[in-house]
Amino acid sequence: MPTRHLLLLSTSRNAEGQFFGHAVEPVRALIDTGVREATFIPYAAVTVGPDDYTARVRDSFAQWGVRVTSTHEVPDPIKSVERADAIIIGGGNTFRLLERLQAMSLLAPVRARVNSGAPYLGWSAGSVVACPTIRTTNDMPIIRPTDFTALGLIPFQINAHYNDWHPPNFQGETRAERITELLALDPTVCVLGLREGSMVSVEGEEVTLLGVEGARLFRPGVAPIDLRPGSSLTFLLEQRR
Repeated sequence: MPTRHLLLLSTSRNAEGQFFGHAVEPVRALIDTGVREATFIPYAAVTVGPDDYTARVRDSFAQWGVRVTSTHEVPDPIKSVERADAIIIGGGNTFRLLERLQAMSLLAPVRARVNSGAPYLGWSAGSVVACPTIRTTNDMPIIRPTDFTALGLIPFQINAHYNDWHPPNFQGETRAERITELLALDPTVCVLGLREGSMVSVEGEEVTLLGVEGARLFRPGVAPIDLRPGSSLTFLLEQRR
């Protein structure tokens, strides 16, 4: 099995809007393995330009002595990925992100680099694209990727920004109902509804739920269960892809 070092956040900001304010220690632990150069993939952003997005991420990582280079800044994005100490993929629209990863032939290089031991940090769309597919994104399909197949760095699905929001007079489906629809059509899928402020750490063959709000786990044929921060999720590595 590949040696994996992944940190998958529901969101990049805490309740006060601070970038990585809720994840300082987990991010530091991820990069304390000797990361000095990280490659950032900014393509999930649609209304924020890649220069601005990269500057935000670069400023955050400067405090840890990590130099961030975006794939949009280099002549050969594939080589940038292949040589990176770590891979960072930000949030935004998951369909746009996957479409760009496919069009630029970056899926295989990212997968290979992470599976060879390079730490991977993702949030929101960057967490969903680490799954086998992007079928559990909340985003509108504003662009059409070739298919929904993603990086497959983990064998289960993540639904980022998960909540139980159901205000009075709301007649639409809840997030839980939408996930249940997926399970009804594909009984091989397992979905982790990752609440705001929560994240998944993958270290080798150990998976742990971190953060403050926990998660809800959806599996075919059984009632969803709520998981508290600190819970071991290693059993999810046994899920079918």
